[in-house]
Amino acid sequence: MKSIQNNLTPPIYSSRLYYFMFAGFMGLLILLLSTLHVITPGALWLVISLGLISAGVIRFSWELYSTRPEGIKNNGVWFEAISSRKYAAWILAIVLTSFYCLLYWWPEYLGFSEKGNHGLIALFDPLSYLLKNQAASQWFVYGVLYTLAILLFGIKFIWKYRHNRYQLVRTVSVVFFQLAFAFLLPEFMLRMNLPYNDFKNMWPLNYYFFDGWHLQELMNHGRIGWFMLLFGVMMIILISPVLTYFYGKRWYCSWVCGCGGLAETAGDSFRHLSDKSLRAWKIERFLIYTVLLFAIIMTAGILYTYKTGQSSLLGLSTASMRSVYGFVIGSMFSGVIGVGFYPLMGTRVWCRFGCPMAAILGIQQRLFSRFRITTNGGQCISCGNCSTYCEMGIDVRAYAQRGQNIVRASCVGCGICAAVCPRGVLKLENGSVDLHERTNLIRNERIG
Repeated sequence: MKSIQNNLTPPIYSSRLYYFMFAGFMGLLILLLSTLHVITPGALWLVISLGLISAGVIRFSWELYSTRPEGIKNNGVWFEAISSRKYAAWILAIVLTSFYCLLYWWPEYLGFSEKGNHGLIALFDPLSYLLKNQAASQWFVYGVLYTLAILLFGIKFIWKYRHNRYQLVRTVSVVFFQLAFAFLLPEFMLRMNLPYNDFKNMWPLNYYFFDGWHLQELMNHGRIGWFMLLFGVMMIILISPVLTYFYGKRWYCSWVCGCGGLAETAGDSFRHLSDKSLRAWKIERFLIYTVLLFAIIMTAGILYTYKTGQSSLLGLSTASMRSVYGFVIGSMFSGVIGVGFYPLMGTRVWCRFGCPMAAILGIQQRLFSRFRITTNGGQCISCGNCSTYCEMGIDVRAYAQRGQNIVRASCVGCGICAAVCPRGVLKLENGSVDLHERTNLIRNERIG
């Protein structure tokens, strides 16, 4: 049986942990000092900063988990200031939210300038020239920090869950796809004067895919551009539905997606903060399908405009729809709230309440996927670990107590509920599709 320590017991930390924490903060301090123009940007400062951050996180994680016995430990999560909505959580939320606001709307305060970067953006210029032979932008800085966070906290996650094979495999997967497909490959493509393209990011998550300028850019680059266009369309109509049929939405949300990758790795300490109430579930269903409907209408309008040259669809300005969607959903919801509110609302706020891609995959998973989480109600001791650590706000324990399989549109198949179960009650399986069972589950479902 797995060893599950009491998560209400305050942990006792070694003094060495604070040395490694200090090293990481020193790396972050260099980024802040460059933003404030206290230090002159240069490759050496960038190496020192990222090196201190990396060494601090890796050594902190090793010191924290390497000597602990087998099993999932969530000691003191309701006592730690950073993971229980206390002062440290609010400070982190304010810092993250402020950074995202500057990133999206006031990048000049980070040092971005078409006449020549300065401050934080200029600090990343050497790396940008190395990868794509262009000056850095705020999005390049964001990409570096985002990828670094998934990589470093992915290592932390692996050490914490090192005895669970499924967690190891999916963590390596999201780190690989973020590093290779979301960061390095698109940057190298820019170096070769090819369109920027993240092959794993598809519509409607990539909400500008069908924009006229993007379609024209792809078609203007000959065979490689047409391949990107056709591959993107095939991802929507064939590749994604087939993979969802066999593996559920987890193939994307837990194994590939960068948003999910950041939530699972950097956000692991906050997963228990997700709202499990019935009210939250009702809000979730209303919001996520509203966003999906808005994305579909907006895309239809953009394609209509591109084909006919008109500026409106049914009297609605497609440019205005695109602008509203980009600001409210693409920036405010997915970025500022989706990540900035990790310490206050849990890690999957965007995935749960706003992501249109998650909505589509959820519909497919619920209606025809082979994936489900099976339960053995006779073994359940009602400890509540599964529900507590479900970042999607599913009351897993209620299903387990009744011995009922879990087929939920919102479930991303992260497997944490099974990992923290001390009795092995829950199993992630890809079985045959029992339409009668699935119909009854959908008809009788009343669980939040």
